[in-house]
Amino acid sequence: MLSHKKLESKTEQLSIINQFSSSLLQITQLDELFDYVTSQVVSRLGFVDCVIYLSDEHSEYLEEVASMGLSHQNTNYQITQTRIPIAQGITGYVARTRKAFVSADVSNEPKYIADSRPALSELCVPLIYEEQLLGVIDCEHPEQNYFTDGHLQILSTVAHLLSAKINQVRTLNHLTQTVEQLNQAQLLEKSLLKIANIAYQSEDLDAFYDDLYLIINSQLPAENFFIGLYDKQIDVLEISYLIESEVKCNASQKVSKAQLKDTASYFIINSARPLLCNHQEFEQHIASGDFKMVGRSPRSWLGVPFTVNTQYQGVIVIQSYRNNKAFNRHHLSILTYISRQVSMAIDRQLSRQALEHRALHDELTGLANRYLLLERIKHAILSHERASEPNLHCLLYLDLDRFKSINDALGHDVGDHFLIAIVNAIQSSIRRTDTFARLGGDEFAIFMENVQDKQQVETALERINSAIAKPLHIDGHILQASGSIGVAFTNEATDSAIGLLQQADAAMYEAKSSGRGRVRYFNNAMRKKLKRQADIENDLQHGIKNDEFELYFQPIFTLNQPHIVSFEALVRWHHPKAGLVSPDDFIPIAEHTGQIIDLDLHLLHVAAAQLQQWRRAGNPTIRITVNVSSRHFASLDFVDFMRSLYIKYQLPNGTLCLEITESGLIENLTLATRIIHGLAPLGVKLYLDDFGTGYSALGYLHQLPIHTLKIDKSFIDKLTNKENPLVDAILSLAESLKLNVVAEGIENPKQWALLKRKGCQLGQGYLVSKPLPAQKAMALLIKHTEVALSI
Repeated sequence: MLSHKKLESKTEQLSIINQFSSSLLQITQLDELFDYVTSQVVSRLGFVDCVIYLSDEHSEYLEEVASMGLSHQNTNYQITQTRIPIAQGITGYVARTRKAFVSADVSNEPKYIADSRPALSELCVPLIYEEQLLGVIDCEHPEQNYFTDGHLQILSTVAHLLSAKINQVRTLNHLTQTVEQLNQAQLLEKSLLKIANIAYQSEDLDAFYDDLYLIINSQLPAENFFIGLYDKQIDVLEISYLIESEVKCNASQKVSKAQLKDTASYFIINSARPLLCNHQEFEQHIASGDFKMVGRSPRSWLGVPFTVNTQYQGVIVIQSYRNNKAFNRHHLSILTYISRQVSMAIDRQLSRQALEHRALHDELTGLANRYLLLERIKHAILSHERASEPNLHCLLYLDLDRFKSINDALGHDVGDHFLIAIVNAIQSSIRRTDTFARLGGDEFAIFMENVQDKQQVETALERINSAIAKPLHIDGHILQASGSIGVAFTNEATDSAIGLLQQADAAMYEAKSSGRGRVRYFNNAMRKKLKRQADIENDLQHGIKNDEFELYFQPIFTLNQPHIVSFEALVRWHHPKAGLVSPDDFIPIAEHTGQIIDLDLHLLHVAAAQLQQWRRAGNPTIRITVNVSSRHFASLDFVDFMRSLYIKYQLPNGTLCLEITESGLIENLTLATRIIHGLAPLGVKLYLDDFGTGYSALGYLHQLPIHTLKIDKSFIDKLTNKENPLVDAILSLAESLKLNVVAEGIENPKQWALLKRKGCQLGQGYLVSKPLPAQKAMALLIKHTEVALSI
């Protein structure tokens, strides 16, 4: 060791500096660097102590980072001035002036601040690198005039070397930290991108949550984590995903508002603001009454709310119970981003579920639709193969009696409310395992799986009929319903779902034709009828292709100065095996199967060809009206079709017209009106057949451009013996709307006379002629009409 008084030679100074220099090159940590310098200054220079202070970021304080003294192992030795303002003391002076300071006797120095072990000599040099203050090295000694110029030179050189080394280590640490931050940022970016991808691609929320948690846990301390979905309509929070101590727990726990309202989760859902707090802040929220303690008190708590849609709000929460794992604003930013992705994923899932539900359920009642019903029946029929003992399934087909009259008389809103009330009543009377479906309009089905016997079904039917029969208070009206029910069973693996539905449907129609509130079981007679209908369905298309359909023509005539003005075309089917088939036997089947479209178009071609044939033969020009399904008034293509007929067969305007029944009136009035107006340049008139059999047409007459009403035959029949006020009402209505009227089914002179007196212009019926083949119809026209209708 050198003399504690002074350094005698330059050689010794250089030796010390060289040793410092070479040693500093090998040290890479600041703590080691400071300890080395202070220990070497004391041991090599013979100083009593040495303290290194570093300046804070704003150069306001000097913070002690290392100290060493001869009494270091003495418990009484301590450095009390660990934090010195730069404005105070000798060290503060050196830091401010950035110049070394040497004092032979600090007792006379006003800047000196006494330590717990006062000194007399002091040597202090600044730590400066490229004009930036880093700190100071301060050395003291209890003797006067201790520090020499040699001490000052060596300590100044050591300070210069130390300053360069501090800058080097800090730069290296900063670069290392920057690289780590870049790596972490890249990892975070990849993680967030991965979250966005799985949020977009995932179809299963549980799998999405699993993948999401793995990513979150790699970026956040998320040992305790949950996602909750709050249903505002029912005030219930469902815990969709839950991790406790890094272990996945059973989710789908539902928490009512009464249980939820005192929790931190509800606090942030209600406030719609995130919450980041440490243990103390969490306790302050509790003290303020924002929420109550539920479970353990966390050391750190972070929750972010999110909105899914108008019905659902969500919350993501992570909790830490460890002192060394706390959340910060960076974690909040990450969780906020994640919450948006979760919100979008949940919204897509809910939308997908809603679409799936709408695809399988009736929109008005929420019941299963036809497709879902058939799928359930198919699944049950397949169970016949797996069953060790025979099992029996039953399908009930229900049609409400007189629902149409309620709809027509009171409006569709009342009708809808009535249906919903009926559905609720029936649901309370059937098993939870039964599939309750709406097939359309007022037709429903109840599929009962695994019934024991017919008696169990009869008991169920009694409950259902009892539920339906109770009076219902609907929008100020007291309504009472009844239902016609058809019943069919399946117990064979070879049965088909659609076949079972057809059987129950057939039984229901038998019940309906027997009177109100009846039940009928499918039987062999119905089976034969179904077989005949199936045969007709199969033969219809074949009949169209082979031109098996013929039009008969019944004249429409004036009542005042009798002459024939037009013909109604009525179809007859010459079946190759069954002979002449009545329209009543195949038209309903064609309507049901949709084959009516092709049949109508074929018959319009036949009618147009007949008009052309009559004209080419030099016969009088006459109008033909053809009955068509209302389905044609759902597409503008029908206008193009009719125009093509007029062009192909060179028809005069107004010679080929259309009839539609009141029961088949159009639902899309706007489109139907466009179609009828589109037909106007061709002179095509629209006749409303069977008028008066319902109330639905009254709402259409002022909206649809209908030209002629045809009073149903059932009203004309009653004119034989007495007046019928409804006929007078129809005629009055037609006059006010400037519509023509055709009275159907005139069979005797008294009916003719009464109708003529009431102002009815046109008639149709057996009194003049029944429907005739084309040749006889034209012969009748020529015989009885001197001047045909001028068109």
